[in-house]
Amino acid sequence: MQHKVIDTKDVVIRFAGDSGDGMQLTGSLFANMSALYGNELSTFPDFPAEIRAPHGTLSGVSGFTVHIASEHISTPGDFCDMLVAMNPAALKTNAKWLKRTAMVLVDEDTFDGPGLAKAGFKEDPITELGIEDRTIIAAPITSLTFESLKDSGLDHKSIGRCKNMFTLGMACFIFSRPVEYIYDYLEKKFGKKHPELVAPNKKVLNDGYNYAANIQAIPNTYHIEPAHMSPGLYRNITGNQAVAWGLLAAAEKSGLKLFCGSYPITPATSILEELAIHKSLGATTLQAEDEIAGICTAIGAAFAGDLAVTTTSGPGLSLKSEAMGLAVMTELPLVIVDVQRAGPSTGIPTKTEQTDLNQVLYGRNGECPLVVMSSHSPAHCFDAAFHAAKIALEHMTPVVLLSEGFLGNGSEPWKIPSMKDYPEIRPPYAKEEDTPFHPFERNPDTMVRKWAVPGQKGFEHRVGGLEKNHFGVLSSAPENHELMVRERAEKIARVADFIPALNVDGPDSGELLVVGWGGTYGHISSAVAQLKSEGKTVSYAHFDYINPLPKNTAEVFSRFRKILVCELNSGHFAGYLRSLMPQFNYLQYNKVQGQPFLVQELVSAIENEM
Repeated sequence: MQHKVIDTKDVVIRFAGDSGDGMQLTGSLFANMSALYGNELSTFPDFPAEIRAPHGTLSGVSGFTVHIASEHISTPGDFCDMLVAMNPAALKTNAKWLKRTAMVLVDEDTFDGPGLAKAGFKEDPITELGIEDRTIIAAPITSLTFESLKDSGLDHKSIGRCKNMFTLGMACFIFSRPVEYIYDYLEKKFGKKHPELVAPNKKVLNDGYNYAANIQAIPNTYHIEPAHMSPGLYRNITGNQAVAWGLLAAAEKSGLKLFCGSYPITPATSILEELAIHKSLGATTLQAEDEIAGICTAIGAAFAGDLAVTTTSGPGLSLKSEAMGLAVMTELPLVIVDVQRAGPSTGIPTKTEQTDLNQVLYGRNGECPLVVMSSHSPAHCFDAAFHAAKIALEHMTPVVLLSEGFLGNGSEPWKIPSMKDYPEIRPPYAKEEDTPFHPFERNPDTMVRKWAVPGQKGFEHRVGGLEKNHFGVLSSAPENHELMVRERAEKIARVADFIPALNVDGPDSGELLVVGWGGTYGHISSAVAQLKSEGKTVSYAHFDYINPLPKNTAEVFSRFRKILVCELNSGHFAGYLRSLMPQFNYLQYNKVQGQPFLVQELVSAIENEM
């Protein structure tokens, strides 16, 4: 039948169902297919917090949001144009994200008595949720999948797992997506080890596409033109992949081998997994027995002359804190990647927050300063990781790179860079003229000590957790301890000479400056852009460097009457800024729900202060 084709600039699709329904894979395939088609995109995987939540329950719902557009976008969107709900629980937990004009595709086979009861529905779910005015597409997806594959030779369980491909086929028709990419994926995934699965998956994908093309319940289909991007080679990339590749790029530019000692922890594990793939690029990975062993092996690798990395999330960072102090005391280069999640304790491990900042800034014993940076988008994680490694190696210091679950699991198009456009990394190696070698003598300009890799004759020395003097000799002298404490702090402060100045988006002065850091970048910048499009005057400054701050921070702040700090915690960055620059008028907008900001709630918060 004929469907009206609507040209639109962007659409948001949310796939939701049980963990076993394959919604993460479905969303990823839809996103990657759109990236190859040339659309701008932003994704947001939303995993259930429980490992084995009961089937069909609200706590077991897994979601994946894909925002595709023909113009630049920087968020996965506040509300969706289409919700795919594979069971009643998925519909109930996600109905609040529906636009007034949204379509809802449900697998009506799962909307039986037991399914409705598990989700807590007492009557018709559409009426109970008050979404009668949306376009409801009720399709018997499960039974159609079994009908499609009844002659495939697959067992009952395997056929059931294919219903996500039927759903993906329907979504491809509705949003005018080419399915050739899915064919390529199926060939690569199953072609060698399970070739018997290729044809059935292709068939059910096409049957879903054709079913959508022939039902009257779908009033419109949508066409989103490819975006106009600068020339180059692009791919869709997650933040955790980007961190891994940025570290590999830093290893190449520094001429060092990369060592990553880590313990698996949600949502940071995939950085370790990604690095483990790239042994051919000189990467060595160790899955340690615990978080403490992970960082300690990395410190050992740093002492031995490698680019050393450890990855974790908030609970693991707590366990690493003592060893972080050892890295500060020994003044060895180390990159510590913290992909933040909701806490405290185990908290909500699959949800995103920015609640580790205070721990990163202050959570160690003694006077223990180190460099703190943050990444602000999935693609930016590459640059952030590269520069974190550069600072660690050139300034002989641990560097904490803060990411977030939203960034680590989310994805966006990334223009693959040329390594010639990235600076060389030059560690401060001890040279022949530095003999006799004194391990804690410093460059007077940067306060950085020299790096003597073990095995160099004439450069034998000791480092460790006990305080030493410039000669590397143990010293408990009060004057020496205070001197070394001040020198270690001054070394971190002087990193400010090597980081970019703080930029302001909008007027350089005025009534209100909106401030953010980390993964709030896309949402705040979108809110500011919306307000500007409405003729309102607002300025925005985003921080990628937290300790030390950019050197012009106070000068920028002095030009505004109010500073609104927006962050996904109870006010960590705002409190930090107050402690350093109490003369300014700080306001706060905070959210601690395990979810990113919505653009519209930021717009309202900013308008309230204008």
